Amino acid sequence: MKKKTITADEFDRHFDDGHDIWDFLDHDSARRPGLEPETVSLEIPQWMVYWLYLEAERQGTTSAQVIKTYLEERIKLEKAREDEQRKS
Repeated sequence: MKKKTITADEFDRHFDDGHDIWDFLDHDSARRPGLEPETVSLEIPQWMVYWLYLEAERQGTTSAQVIKTYLEERIKLEKAREDEQRKS
């Protein structure tokens, strides 16, 4: 299927008017900046590793996903706390 093409102004007008822009997007090269995975090496005590494996098994996921979820929750909590302090 040939890719539909339009100018940037036409694209903006379609988007602003609420029209479907799906066919104008290049889905093969789409990316989400800031969400690219990056590997981090981490040394933690054995009891934490053991707990991670138990928690991952309980949740039906991987230990890496448990770590990501916990970090995300903590970062969101800290960000909310900082935002609240800025408002005060």
